[in-house]
Amino acid sequence: MAKNTQSKSASGKAAGAKTPETEVQDAKTRRKAPLATPTRLGSNATRDIEGAMNALLADTFALYLKTKNFHWHVSGPHFRDYHLMLDEQAAQILATTDDMAERVRKIGGTTLRSIGHIARLQRLADNDADFVEPLDMLAELRQDNLDMVVRMKEVHDLCDDHDDVASESLLENWIDDAERRAWFLFEASRGLSSGH
Repeated sequence: MAKNTQSKSASGKAAGAKTPETEVQDAKTRRKAPLATPTRLGSNATRDIEGAMNALLADTFALYLKTKNFHWHVSGPHFRDYHLMLDEQAAQILATTDDMAERVRKIGGTTLRSIGHIARLQRLADNDADFVEPLDMLAELRQDNLDMVVRMKEVHDLCDDHDDVASESLLENWIDDAERRAWFLFEASRGLSSGH
């Protein structure tokens, strides 16, 4: 039979054992601890890029949901083509969100935490209409993607000012993706009148 070699305090508890009160206090301290991710960027650069990337991330989530909304509600003779194209575009948009959020964390910032946080930061307008003509859907998404290109280029310039080459590189790919989506949306609507 093994002997218990752990020493006990005068109260009979093992030395170093935590009480429920100290465990609660430790948890509170951990919750308040900053997420101090090491980065070569200065605090001003981190703050500026974090803010710009989080606003872009909020817009990206809004664009994703609008694209899925139109994917779900598109109708008419070109239903299948539009439905599939919008689903592909939504998947591409959603795929960028994790990279955006993780980039903010890599540079020492924090990122979006909730739908409410997204709503407070998004600049891209929602479309809650009961019915939208298919060509109006394509035109609205085309413009939204072009607006995203402008915003991404602004963030790219900010990253360049702070010598954040990795963020610049990611943004260049996302810009190309958004331009491609806008091109497809334009080509899919050429020569058609509303309602077809």
